[in-house]
Amino acid sequence: MPLPALAFPIIDPVAFSVGPFAIRWYALAYVAGLLGGWFYAKRLAARADLWAPAPQPKPIDIDDLIVWVALGVVLGGRIGYVLFYNLSAYLAQPLEIFAVWRGGMSFHGGFLGAALAIVLFARSRGLNTLTMLDLASVVTPIGLFFGRIANFINGELWGRPAPDFPYAIVFPHAGPVPRHPSQLYEAFGEGLILFIIMAFAVRRFGFRRPGLLGGIFVLGYALARIACEFFREPDEQLGFLFGSSVQALEGGITMGMLLSVPMALVGMAVIWIAARGHTRPSTVAKPA
Repeated sequence: MPLPALAFPIIDPVAFSVGPFAIRWYALAYVAGLLGGWFYAKRLAARADLWAPAPQPKPIDIDDLIVWVALGVVLGGRIGYVLFYNLSAYLAQPLEIFAVWRGGMSFHGGFLGAALAIVLFARSRGLNTLTMLDLASVVTPIGLFFGRIANFINGELWGRPAPDFPYAIVFPHAGPVPRHPSQLYEAFGEGLILFIIMAFAVRRFGFRRPGLLGGIFVLGYALARIACEFFREPDEQLGFLFGSSVQALEGGITMGMLLSVPMALVGMAVIWIAARGHTRPSTVAKPA
């Protein structure tokens, strides 16, 4: 006999309004993630013991970097969603690509966009590209945590059917079937757990082996995302890419899994290369 499901906590997706402008929780999640990452990054950048022999960024570098990363995340996330998840629909209605207020962002696209922005920024400031990517990797789980919480508040990206799970939730836009609150699983795995792992890694290794922290993050995220995908309902327009499933732990390969596999392989390769010291600077950079 199916267990009774929990009621979805009805939370208005609009946090507050200023005149005709509505401020949504989803937008506030991006702001909280960027500001939280900026604050933590400034604290890490101020610790000289974590950086030598890599060049240490200045406080103004972190202030400017946050703007570059924000643009990379938004542009990359949107372009990634269009290309990976719903290309045919956007080709039919290309103006919808710019309707970002209707939702549709891809983490993998945002990740690539942010990485490209960091590479360009590091080169423009004469900073070590890998260490700047490492710095971003340490703080990124903050944004992931708030983003997944916002997904839950919006009642989107819900989980697979779970009639026998005692904490299943009936989401308002997903029919009467009780489902896994997969957004909260992702907030816990991709956000909180990965944040703790990265916080431990940066205190253990610092930025003295460029690329090591970035590799740990990429591998950690990929594994967490693949695990959570077993509980998350695939996007309606895509479904399962291979196989099919009606149970949380059976069959079915999703786009999220497919995109995470190369991330895991890249993460392992970067960890191996950085751990062997191949990326370590041979000299201390002279101050500009």
